Amino acid sequence: MATNNSSGLYYPLTKMNFLVTVDEVSGVAAFNEVTGVEASVDVIEFRQGNASSLAPVKIQGLVKHGNITLKMGYTRGQDFKTWIQNCVSERRGETPRRNVTIEMIDINAGSPQQIVESSIDSTLTWILKDAWVVKYNGPDLNSTTSEVAIESVEIAYEELIIPN
Repeated sequence: MATNNSSGLYYPLTKMNFLVTVDEVSGVAAFNEVTGVEASVDVIEFRQGNASSLAPVKIQGLVKHGNITLKMGYTRGQDFKTWIQNCVSERRGETPRRNVTIEMIDINAGSPQQIVESSIDSTLTWILKDAWVVKYNGPDLNSTTSEVAIESVEIAYEELIIPN
């Protein structure tokens, strides 16, 4: 997808402006990277016993989804941290599954915060159905560097929806 500016030129979308929201989780979590949005379909090959062709017939098998990884520099919203804690808690119970929405934002439309406040449509959206946290990595701490402390969260999901 590309965007059109006032001079009629089309620019490709940049991958630096995106927004991640989790259903029923309020507050703000600032992510600097999202990786692993993928889906693949197994191929099942078979040959019918009476087929004259030596080539196998191929049919669709199971749809598989990889886990996504969110890397974040800071989180102001406690709801997101609470959701992580509830998912990775050692207390067994109902895992709090939520829908996660990743929206790629047209940089010409404004910053992600402006998009949220003015309800401007995103240009590309991925919806991850029934997602839950399967892994949390705390930041690497080192007193000799001045880098930002980055946490990462790995999230599994059952279905990928890419709306029109």
